[in-house]
Amino acid sequence: GRIVLLKTNTLNGIAEQRAALLTMAGRGLTNPVIIQRTYDESDPEVLQIKAAADLGPLFLDGFGDAIRIENLNPAIPQSEIDALSLDILQTARVRISKPEYIACPSCGRTLYDLQETLAAIKARTAHLVGVKIGVMGCIVNGPGEMADADYGYVGAGPGRITLYKGRTVVERNIPQEEALDRLVELIKKNGDWTPA
Repeated sequence: GRIVLLKTNTLNGIAEQRAALLTMAGRGLTNPVIIQRTYDESDPEVLQIKAAADLGPLFLDGFGDAIRIENLNPAIPQSEIDALSLDILQTARVRISKPEYIACPSCGRTLYDLQETLAAIKARTAHLVGVKIGVMGCIVNGPGEMADADYGYVGAGPGRITLYKGRTVVERNIPQEEALDRLVELIKKNGDWTPA
C-alpha cells in the first residue's frame, strides 16, 4: 500500500495522531506511516524535548514506522535533526542504530571520575550497534541500576573496577588503568564486538 504521511500542528497533536492511527488500525489498514511534527526552534535542547515528548509516546505504543521532524529555524542543522530522529527511534526500541550507555548520576560513593571514564568508554565503543553498557560509580546501587545492561563497569574500591556480563560478575577488583581494555576484551570474547 501507499505510505501515509501523518502530520499535525494542533496543540493536542499526540491525541489527534493517535486517533488517526487507531482509526487506520480499526479499518485494517496496514500502510507504513511516517509521523511528522513541525517546530520553529533555535535551541537544540528545546527541540529534543518537544520532539521526544510529541513523537516518543506514539512509537512506545507501537504506532508509526518512521519519523519526520521538520524545524523551520535554520539555526539547527539537518544532521542534528536526523540524529534526534534516530535517538527517538532507539529510545522507543523501534530502530537500534548505536550503543546505549546507562550511567549513574554520581554521588559521594563514586570511586572514580565518572564523566571522564564514560567519555573514554564511549570513545572505544561508540560503533557497537545495540550493545548496552552500564557505567556505575559503586557496587551499592550500580548492579541494580544497570540490570538490563549487556556489560557493566562498576567501581569496586578506590582505583578498582568490577566488570559484569549481564548480571554476572566476570572480573573483580581490576586496577582502573586496565579496566577499559579488559571491558573491550570481554565484549570481544562474547562476540559482541564489531570493527570500527
